[in-house]
Amino acid sequence: MKVLDSIRVLEIGGLGPGPFCAMHLADLGADVITVVREAEGNQPTGNLLNRGKRSVFADLKTEAGRQLVLALAAEADALIEGMRPGVMERLGLGPEDCLRANPRLVYGRMTGWGQSGPLAARAGHDANYAALSGALWGCSPADARPVSPFAVLGDIGGGAMYLMTGLLSGIVQARATGRGTVVDAAIVDGSAHMLNLMLSARQKGLVADARGRGVHDSSPFYDTYVCADGHHITIGALEPQFYALLLSTLGLAHDPDFATAQWDKAAWPVRRARLAALFLAQPRAHWQALLEPTDACFGAVLSPAEAAQHPHMQARGVYTEREGTLQAVPAPRFGLDSPQAYEPGAMCAAGAHTQQVLEVLARCGAAAVWRRAEG
Repeated sequence: MKVLDSIRVLEIGGLGPGPFCAMHLADLGADVITVVREAEGNQPTGNLLNRGKRSVFADLKTEAGRQLVLALAAEADALIEGMRPGVMERLGLGPEDCLRANPRLVYGRMTGWGQSGPLAARAGHDANYAALSGALWGCSPADARPVSPFAVLGDIGGGAMYLMTGLLSGIVQARATGRGTVVDAAIVDGSAHMLNLMLSARQKGLVADARGRGVHDSSPFYDTYVCADGHHITIGALEPQFYALLLSTLGLAHDPDFATAQWDKAAWPVRRARLAALFLAQPRAHWQALLEPTDACFGAVLSPAEAAQHPHMQARGVYTEREGTLQAVPAPRFGLDSPQAYEPGAMCAAGAHTQQVLEVLARCGAAAVWRRAEG
């Protein structure tokens, strides 16, 4: 049994955060059926986000496609859609249509800009949403262009994870009250909400309103440095005890350039230059061997392929390779004594379960399509 074994999710196939959210729910045990058009069968991002799901082809512009969605929605706990505002309504599959078929349904709407506001109908992608929300602002040193990892900051952090929170919250409410709801999960909302820790730090002066004036982009003890082999490392020694340990381990505890207090901002440029020169003198592996065993708040910057080979990540089994595809296993972990991650489900091709679902639907009805109903 997985923690979400009792959850049934109908996904209207799309791109990015919606499919990721549905995959995450499937990772944790939810029964997920994704409905896609045949023209969308070969997405450029591959089928990893289809792991653990069943996939069905349907054209939602036809009455047959519409009836299929309504039938499945009638027995689902949640529905995920990522169309622009108004599209599902024009298809006859909007919240009112689906909640009429199933008053307990939690109808999740995943968009970049949200269901309302001047930009609601506009196109966009991860970087656009993260930029407008304020989340992209701090993603670089002051003298460099802000760049976030592909689809992580907006689509996944501000989008998929907030959609999942909304869906599960709505399901809890629906099971208590018998009433479903609509979740307006906008990436700009979630990306902005993620900034509250940073905004709390801003209250204390750790983050400045001008780039290059805060701890995260100007201090020598919270920064990224390049090594002799062109690889990078990170230092995050914010607390005084960790900062002291960093200097001691690097042999700088009694260096004149580091003699004044840690928060002597006038000394920061010189100290950063000294650390930059020091780290540039040796390859990344040298600094890993020296600093990784300590509490100096150190981390090597690794590619996903390198991370999969790191002893810590291997010990926890964070990455696996299935069918020639590197993938991270489901998270978080569950258990009291030795929490374990669930095994990822098998990836499936788009539309792989079309015939099976349609046959069961015609023979036994929508309830039987969902596997736990069959059991």
